[in-house]
Amino acid sequence: MTSFTRGMPRRLVLGAAAAAGFGLAAPASAQAPQFFRIGTGAAGGTYYPVGGMIANAISCPPGAPCREAGGTAGVPGLVAVAQATQGSVQNVNLIQSGAAESGFSQSDVAHWAYTGTGLFEGRPKLDRLRFIAHLFGEQLHAVVRRDSPIQRLEDLRGRRVVVGLQASGARIGSELVLEAAGLRGAYTPEFLSAAQGVERMQDRGVDAVLQVVAAPAAAFTEFCSRAGCRLLPFSDTVIQAVSQRAPFYSRGVIAKGTYEGVTEDVPTLSVGAVWLVGAQVPETLVYEITKSLWSETTKSLLQRGHVRARDIVAETALLGRGEVPFHPGAERFYREAGMLR
Repeated sequence: MTSFTRGMPRRLVLGAAAAAGFGLAAPASAQAPQFFRIGTGAAGGTYYPVGGMIANAISCPPGAPCREAGGTAGVPGLVAVAQATQGSVQNVNLIQSGAAESGFSQSDVAHWAYTGTGLFEGRPKLDRLRFIAHLFGEQLHAVVRRDSPIQRLEDLRGRRVVVGLQASGARIGSELVLEAAGLRGAYTPEFLSAAQGVERMQDRGVDAVLQVVAAPAAAFTEFCSRAGCRLLPFSDTVIQAVSQRAPFYSRGVIAKGTYEGVTEDVPTLSVGAVWLVGAQVPETLVYEITKSLWSETTKSLLQRGHVRARDIVAETALLGRGEVPFHPGAERFYREAGMLR
């Protein structure tokens, strides 16, 4: 599993707010805000914009009206920051090391990282990971140019294929799918984000982009409208093989019309995106953050935001946890809310 973290940048790519000097969490008071980092993903995906919305929703800087008439549902004194990262694998490592308080992850990556199993076999367990909530489902995309002769996954033999960034969950999902299609070692991998990948594909520098991302993904929306695209369908054989090896994946679909030119439903694989937090983060703070996440005010904000943010609903809050323990603060909220017994 060491190959999945090879090439990770030594410094985080921070959002604009973080670049302005946000650092480690400090005690909240009338004078000092309490900063809380959320590791998300690369630009052009879904984690980063949704992370920004959640950060805005749970924040309530000193001096702002919090949980009052006309105020926000944010945690008093909290300033949450969405940080751009390579994605799931980097995020779980950042949480384990304390370099980020929290982050988003595919549910399979979270489970494997915590238990030291699956594609994390033989690596130290990331035992500081704790669960806050399931957010939304993600779909595995296999995108080619509209004029490409490639019609199915097996046609990628000998091709140049973008499989995601080095330390992303997308890379894990892409490699699982390509192996299930009988292509292990039979293609040239390119370790790029979806946005970087479609730029290279438009210039005919790569033949396909595989990415685990909630549909519609901004990078693919733009590419399909600008240059034209097709999505490769996943066969029953591939879907079953991946699901057996990685049970967090299940049969999914990218609906027709999701992207310009996609005129039929495309069978694929889906996996949940979850929000994790470090075990060291205080119980009271995580309780308040969880309470803020599931407030009516936050729900209204998310409903008006990114299309996938609308899928963040309390009815699915407890899905995709695997063996990752609840953070005590989140667990206390869910028990008080009657969502957990």
